[in-house]
Amino acid sequence: MEGYVSDQLQLLKSVEDSWQANDYLPDMSAEGWEDNVREFRTRAAALPDDILVALVGDMITEEALPTYQTLLNTFEGVSDTTGTDTSAWARWSRGWTAEENRHGDLLNKYLFLTGRVDMRAVEVTIHHLIRNGFNPQAAQDPYKGFVYTSFQERATKISHSNVARLAQKAGESHLKTICGLIAGDEARHEKAYTNFVRKIFEIDPTGAILAFRDLMKIQIVMPADLMTDGQDPDLFDHFATVAQRLGVYTAHDYAAIIQHLVRQWELETICGLEGEAAEAQDYLCKLGPRFAKLAERNNKYQTEATSFQFSWIYNRSV
Repeated sequence: MEGYVSDQLQLLKSVEDSWQANDYLPDMSAEGWEDNVREFRTRAAALPDDILVALVGDMITEEALPTYQTLLNTFEGVSDTTGTDTSAWARWSRGWTAEENRHGDLLNKYLFLTGRVDMRAVEVTIHHLIRNGFNPQAAQDPYKGFVYTSFQERATKISHSNVARLAQKAGESHLKTICGLIAGDEARHEKAYTNFVRKIFEIDPTGAILAFRDLMKIQIVMPADLMTDGQDPDLFDHFATVAQRLGVYTAHDYAAIIQHLVRQWELETICGLEGEAAEAQDYLCKLGPRFAKLAERNNKYQTEATSFQFSWIYNRSV
């Protein structure tokens, strides 16, 4: 697949054509920077606490990038063994990481400048998350690994896009622009990972479909699953509940992503599968609609929302 992956490198942008965090932040060296920061803070003051919590959680997830690059390099046959390998896989890994690195940088600086977030509590959470790591259950298998990244990049794109929508609704159009930029990067990355798996299905449909099934059986582990601020042991669950309540990332989105990937990889039209692989094909084609029904059922039985305190916003409740 080396040649195929090399072709996908076009989905990465050159450094010269890439935005950088400071393109979307007040220039602190400019004359009148105090007025620029004041205007920036006035806009950010429009954001409700629940959107701030969703944004902080998304930023913390992005800031755990060292964990994600480490995991990419555990996939057998596609790792960057020296740190400067010239293989297409290694160039993809480093290029992807370089683009992703800007996401946490920009969101972190944005939140710092708002003056509305306890940045030390946020930094402690980032520290914990990187120390704790996370296990996507890929077991060093590139098939499972790239199914996971295909799913997760789409989930991240959805999350940032929805925060952009909510920011616009709250009157913070600048944050809408920032989250839209990040979502655009995630869309390109999603396309590449989805293409990788599409090629794997062409080469080894049985292996690919079993890998997809295995991940879906255990369900997708969110990359910030082991998030904690040292105080709340259920911090990720509380963050995820706020995101669900806001419509930033929901059980409906989870179901829709499964259905999207089934369509992208044309699972329903694969012929010649036998035994366990044929059973996996049937299972996967029915899985998305099944999760959609479960999500709908859960919506009907939702009770009054419980509020949670978040150290990120000085222990205010959301």
